[in-house]
Amino acid sequence: MANQTIINCKAEAVAAALEKFNSSKVVIAFDYQGLTVANFEALRKSVRQAGGEVVVLKNNIARRAAAEAGYDVFADSLNGPKAIIFSAEEIAGPSKALYDFAKDNKKVVIGNAIVEGNCVDSSKVKELATLPSYETMLTMLAAGMLGTVSQLAIGLNLLAEKMEQAN
Repeated sequence: MANQTIINCKAEAVAAALEKFNSSKVVIAFDYQGLTVANFEALRKSVRQAGGEVVVLKNNIARRAAAEAGYDVFADSLNGPKAIIFSAEEIAGPSKALYDFAKDNKKVVIGNAIVEGNCVDSSKVKELATLPSYETMLTMLAAGMLGTVSQLAIGLNLLAEKMEQAN
């Protein structure tokens, strides 16, 4: 009877992890071995403020859940002590929080990730983390469009003045 209870508990854990995999826009695995409890809690706090959640799962449970969700490449990368960041709403924020933390703490090594259903390696996580914020990108877009529109207005004004002089 005890074995069946253990099997049921593990099946529930896999189901809960599968739900996290299916509902997350971004999932990032990272090595954390050697971090102090205070550092790990600081990382959890910064990721939580960025819209993510840091979870430590047994690799076997995480592998099964990832494989059931269809992320076999990600599942195969789960070796050794790993923590996983899940974020259902935010993509860049948790990546940026982990990347910034890893710059200061060399014991944190970013591994593979799942970004909007695609398995990517750590270099893509770095690219995602170094993107400007959404507001900054909107400002850059608006500035680029405004420059083009103003150049068009100047050109049309010069053309209208030239046509007036010709008449």
